[in-house]
Amino acid sequence: MNYKTILLFLLLTVSLFPQEVVDKIVAVVDNEIILQSEVDFQTNLLAAQRKLDPTDPELKRKVLNSMIEDKLVYAQADIDSIKISESEISQRIDYQINVFTQQYGSLEKVEQVYGMSISKIKRELRDDVEKNLMVQKLQQKKFGDVNATRREVEDFYTQFKDSLGIIPEKVSIAHIYRSPEATKETINKYIKFAEDIKDSILKGADFGIMAKKYSEDPGSAVKGGDLGFVKKGVFYSQFESAAFALKVGEISPIIETPVGLHIIQLLEKRGESIHTRHILIKIKKGDDADLKAINFLTSIRDSIERFGKSFKDMAKEYSEDYNSSNFGGDLGTFYLNQLDKSTLDIVTKLGVGEMSFPRRFEFGNNSYGYHIVLLKERIPQHTADLVKDYSELAKLAAEYKKQKKYEQWIQDLKSKIFWKINS
Repeated sequence: MNYKTILLFLLLTVSLFPQEVVDKIVAVVDNEIILQSEVDFQTNLLAAQRKLDPTDPELKRKVLNSMIEDKLVYAQADIDSIKISESEISQRIDYQINVFTQQYGSLEKVEQVYGMSISKIKRELRDDVEKNLMVQKLQQKKFGDVNATRREVEDFYTQFKDSLGIIPEKVSIAHIYRSPEATKETINKYIKFAEDIKDSILKGADFGIMAKKYSEDPGSAVKGGDLGFVKKGVFYSQFESAAFALKVGEISPIIETPVGLHIIQLLEKRGESIHTRHILIKIKKGDDADLKAINFLTSIRDSIERFGKSFKDMAKEYSEDYNSSNFGGDLGTFYLNQLDKSTLDIVTKLGVGEMSFPRRFEFGNNSYGYHIVLLKERIPQHTADLVKDYSELAKLAAEYKKQKKYEQWIQDLKSKIFWKINS
């Protein structure tokens, strides 16, 4: 948990917007500065999100204090030599790009909103992502093991029970998931298509023109496949390994990554950064793959409904969600507002003990599959109860305890690390 800080979305997006006003330094923390434009921007975003007055001096003060706290923790993380791997940074950047894509509807729209290519957005995000991960890792190191004792949970409940209000409705669910897979013949068809494009380039066709015509990477296709200069750690590992192994001007073999097939050309190399262009061919799984997954799940559902097979046993044997299959498909207990729209639509129509028919299930990086969902339990809304809601109350009590420790830690950091607010 990133205590008393602005949401990660705010931290990551502030650097993507151009600063058109003359800035002034409003605070200094160790070797970092905080600009007035950054405070104003984050204040406006927070105000819009929570329907607050962005001109409220108290809101601006809270935002500035939160930014100072983040930079104090980052300074301590730097002192403690907290290290973040390139793969961790890359994964977080990919996650953030996916958040932007879901928010705006497509990669093309993201590029239009921010006025730059996806590869450049990733480069702009990198430093903030690394700093934020360092902060989170240090916080996890200091507070990750903090839990509340039973006595502390009881004390927390006694102190706050009148303000806890109504506990919303919750549901306990399980699922069996299958991912459609393209047939070998289908994959080979796309590989052959990519090979034909590469052969045309080797015989003299212009790479940029071929990229504009055939590439399915919307961010780079319009620029002839140009990805610009990118540091090591941003691309998928398969892409990166192939690209860094090329000589300038050389074209790679057909490279497969989770997003499809790539034809890569190295344009320039500077130390740990490379300038490449590529043509992306996406592998479509095809209607047959979808139908096969749906039919398979339907047969599993029939085995459970008509022939008394155990949902738990069938999930362990056949579900391709390996995070839940070992637990009989159990996904846990959720408040209704924690469920994605598709799963919520399923659950609201089920009675306890009932299963859905196969439904499409979408998740990150435009990936999808199909699942059948079992409603194990429905817990109606109710006032907070120490026995019935102990696990949730224990989490709240632990977070409350962490918050108190965090506040004391920030005061200790303020006494050790230089910081100053300019008047």
